[in-house]
Amino acid sequence: MNIKEVEELIRFVSKANVTEVELETKDIKLIIKTSRAGTEAQMQAPVAAAPVVVAAAPAAPVAAPAAPVAAAPVSNDSNYVAIKSPMIGTFYRSSGPDKPAFVNVGDKIEKGKVICIIEAMKLFNEIEAEISGTVVKVVATDASPVEYDQVLLLIDPS
Repeated sequence: MNIKEVEELIRFVSKANVTEVELETKDIKLIIKTSRAGTEAQMQAPVAAAPVVVAAAPAAPVAAPAAPVAAAPVSNDSNYVAIKSPMIGTFYRSSGPDKPAFVNVGDKIEKGKVICIIEAMKLFNEIEAEISGTVVKVVATDASPVEYDQVLLLIDPS
């Protein structure tokens, strides 16, 4: 694992509302702890080497990776609510290529229903709806990268 990969992991963790992430392989042990003051990572090589410490920008509280997605109004003129991505990753509409989509335009959804999957660092996170309503538009493209806070779906809550 190089320093660029560690920095990318720190940025990802800082956007998730987690306090500690630990990753251990045969070559390294990586612990990332977050707090209001910032994010700190410790990377240890096999027992003989000293740890490397990398500091990053302060972590802002955000939805946890497996937690439901935050929903926010699209605009004052619209009755639609945008369901946004809680993380950076790859958006998938279904659990597999041969499986049906979790939701389609026109589907009625209930709060807590799985609406998509976002893959981040080889972890498949089921994203749940925080509101009930009707799917008006699927904004994100299947199997494409999404950014944190990017609109995934538009929901009509009425």
